[in-house]
Amino acid sequence: MMFIGATFYAFEIPNYFDWIVKKTAALKGIKATLSKTILAIAYFNPLWIARHLLFIQLFSGQYSDINLSLLEIAFWSFLVNIPISFVANYIIQNRFKIKWRFLGSAVFSASMAIYYAMSETLFS
Repeated sequence: MMFIGATFYAFEIPNYFDWIVKKTAALKGIKATLSKTILAIAYFNPLWIARHLLFIQLFSGQYSDINLSLLEIAFWSFLVNIPISFVANYIIQNRFKIKWRFLGSAVFSASMAIYYAMSETLFS
């Protein structure tokens, strides 16, 4: 998982955050704030969580647990996490300078990785 985070996610997430800045550049006030937050939450959607769970299963050697139930687990994990994710992504997208957003997201994502790993137990 550290390899995935240091390569794939390290490329993907900063580019998405740059896209958010460009997409919301013309917006002001609460509309800009909410748009940035919602776009960040939309990125870490159930498909992203399912992909993360897939990586966990692959690296754990639990190939028989890779099935469509990961999507259901990811959906419930996402839904339950929205209030926490909203606050964290609001802070990351609206209070951090762009150069610090990836680090802020990495710290939040590291704690969420534990939650995603527990999601299989909590929501299956």
